[in-house]
Amino acid sequence: MAGGITRTGMVFWKRFRKHKGAVLGLALLTTLLIGAILAPVLTPYSPTKMMPRQRLSPPSNQHWLGTDNLGRDLLCRILYGGRISLLVGFVAVGIGAVFGGIGGAVGGYFGSWVDTAIMRLMDVLMSVPQLILAVAMVAALGPGLINLMISVGISVLPRYARISRASALSLRETEFVEASRAAGCGHIRIIFQNILPNCMAPLIVYSTLGVAQAILSASTLSFLGLGIQPPSPEWGAMLSAGRDYLRTAPWIMIFPGIFIVVVVLSLNLVGDGLRDALDPKLKT
Repeated sequence: MAGGITRTGMVFWKRFRKHKGAVLGLALLTTLLIGAILAPVLTPYSPTKMMPRQRLSPPSNQHWLGTDNLGRDLLCRILYGGRISLLVGFVAVGIGAVFGGIGGAVGGYFGSWVDTAIMRLMDVLMSVPQLILAVAMVAALGPGLINLMISVGISVLPRYARISRASALSLRETEFVEASRAAGCGHIRIIFQNILPNCMAPLIVYSTLGVAQAILSASTLSFLGLGIQPPSPEWGAMLSAGRDYLRTAPWIMIFPGIFIVVVVLSLNLVGDGLRDALDPKLKT
């Protein structure tokens, strides 16, 4: 069993590394994750400590990326902000993938009125643009980290439900599902042991792309003042704070913007590599 898993992993990695962009994206994403985790070690400053005498200082040996309008070290705030942005992205996608994946699998497996009820609810959610839905949810729940993750997670939920449903529709009449029914397995057991595991490949691929979109949505909400509240560092909030100083201190907006672009690009490249490695039509 262990040998089979090892061989499968080696085959997957061989296919994945053929995609040079995906390997580059994985390297960039790993570097950013390490930087966010080791933020207290990599910078001697506190992300909320104000140094009025050094406000709006340009990049220098003392402050590699400069300081903001309150004299806070920009590199320090970006590294700590990476923790929040990445956490929001992964948790929000986790909420959408788990609940959307289960809902779509249940609807696709049972069909009939169950499928109709679940999909019509998803249609209602999808009828509202994702960002507008997230804004409405945050406005209803109130700003804050937890509410931000829940709001972004609910806004992406319908897409995972549709992906899971499509896979469940093609799986519910397969021989191994019929064998499970003949063996006396209940519906819940079949869904969680036979249907959902076989829906994982497309869900995983879409999740990597979804994390990038969730980070952008969270950054946009924070930019609008509906996400993470000051003085907590968050990339979108940093962009919002720096827009008044675009001419006098452009680095306040430029560097957080660069990090958002790099993270989103890295996740999209990794998603492309996963798609190529997991797509059975491309296995040659």
